[in-house]
Amino acid sequence: MEHLTNLDAGFLEAEDSDRHVSLAVGGLSILEGPMPDIDTLVAGVADRVVDIPRFRQVLRTHLLDLGPPEWEDDPEFDLSHHVHRAALPSPGDDAALHGFVGEVMGRRLDRDRPLWECWVIEGLDEDRWAVLIKIHHCIADGIATMHLFSRLGDSSEAPSYDTEIRAARQSADTAFSVPGLGLNPLRWAGGMWRAATAATRVSALAVGGALQVTSGILRPAQTSSLNGPVSAMRRFSAAVVKLEDVARICDSFDVTINDVALAAITSSYRAALERRGETPKRTSLRTLVPVSIRSNDAADRTDNRVSLMLPTLPADKEDPVEQLQAVHRRLARAKSSGQREAGGIFVAMSNLVPFPVTAWAVRALTRLPQRGIVTVATNVPGPRERMTIMGRRVIRVLPVPPIAMRLRTGVAILSYADELVFGILGDFDAASDVDQLARGIESAVDVLAAAAG
Repeated sequence: MEHLTNLDAGFLEAEDSDRHVSLAVGGLSILEGPMPDIDTLVAGVADRVVDIPRFRQVLRTHLLDLGPPEWEDDPEFDLSHHVHRAALPSPGDDAALHGFVGEVMGRRLDRDRPLWECWVIEGLDEDRWAVLIKIHHCIADGIATMHLFSRLGDSSEAPSYDTEIRAARQSADTAFSVPGLGLNPLRWAGGMWRAATAATRVSALAVGGALQVTSGILRPAQTSSLNGPVSAMRRFSAAVVKLEDVARICDSFDVTINDVALAAITSSYRAALERRGETPKRTSLRTLVPVSIRSNDAADRTDNRVSLMLPTLPADKEDPVEQLQAVHRRLARAKSSGQREAGGIFVAMSNLVPFPVTAWAVRALTRLPQRGIVTVATNVPGPRERMTIMGRRVIRVLPVPPIAMRLRTGVAILSYADELVFGILGDFDAASDVDQLARGIESAVDVLAAAAG
C-alpha cells in the first residue's frame, strides 16, 4: 500500500480541526448541449475512472495517528456512490448554477469511500449542461487536480500552461537539492566546494524566507470581516476575463499574469472592505499564495507539491496601476526572500519526522485562531485548448478552492484556452457579497486594460 506524505495527510488533519470545514477542491465544466444520454455518460465516466487509481482507493488510517494513512483498493467500489445527477430550477442561469456549486462544496466527502464526487448538472439555460468534479485536497494539489480532470476528457494529451511555471523546468529530484559530485575523482574537490557553497546559499535563503513566513502567520493582520469563524455553508461565484487583455497589460507594464490577477483581486477586496464600512490599511490583505514545486517529470503524480508565499497585497492603495506595480514589487521581494525555498525545504524535511509528531502538531496548530492571513489566492495553469467530454465542447472551466483556518473567502485562478477565470468560494454568512467580489475583479482588469492602451 502507498502511504500519504505528511503534506497530503496534513489536509486531513486540518479538516478534522474544524467541523465546519470541507477541504475539497472542485472543477466546474460548462459544456455545449445537447447533453448525452445519462447512461452513456456514466459509462464513459466509468471507462475513464478505471485508469485513475485514486478514484478507486480508500484511506486506511491508524489509531491515534501512529502511522500515516495508506491508500488501498476499495473492494466494494461502486460508481453510483460517486456519480450523481442534478437539475437546476428554472431559469437555470449562472446564479442557480453557482448556488448549487456552493451547496455541494460545503459538504464533506465520505471518508469510508474514495474521496471524490462527480455531479452531472442539467437544466442550464442556453442549451448548456455542466459537470462538477470534487476531489479531496489530500489527493492532489491544483495542478495534479487539473491533470486528473483532463483525463476525464476525450483527449488526455492536450497541451497545458503548466509547462511554463518555474518548477516545471526543474527535475523532481533536484528542485531543492545541491549539485552532485560526479564520478571523476579529480572533480571531487571542486564539486564538494560548489555543493557546500550552494547548500549554504540555499540554507541562508530558506532561513530568511522562513522568518518572513513565520512572522506573517504570527503577526495579526488588520482586523477585518475577512477573517473569523466560518459556518458549514458556502457561496460561490466566478469572474472571467480575456487572456488577450491580461497579456496586453503584462506587456505594457512589464509584469506577469500572476501580478495582474493578484492586482485585480486587491482592487476587488479593497472595494469590499469599503462596502462593508471598513478602511483598507497596509496590513488588511495578507494573502496566502500557494506556489507549485511540481516539475514536468512529476506532472502525472497524484499528490501535493506546493510551497507558499505570504505577500501583503496593497489594499491601502487606491489607484489600480499603483496597485499593480506594488503587487509586482512585493511578489518580486517575496520570491527573492526565500519564502518559496523555505516552504519547499520544510515540506521535504517534514517527511523525515515521525508521522505522529507532524499529525498532532498540524492538528494543534490548525485549531489555533490564526489572524495573520485573511485570504488565499491560488493560480492553476489549465489546458491551452478547449477540451471536449463525450464529444461536447467544454465552453468554460471554473476552479473552486476550499476555505479553512478562519479564511472566509478564497480565490482560485485558472487559465483555460483564451480565458483567465477566477473562482471565488466564501462563507455563506460572512461573505454574502461573492458576486460583487467577482464583478470587482472583472472591473479591475477592464481598468488596467484601458490603462495599457
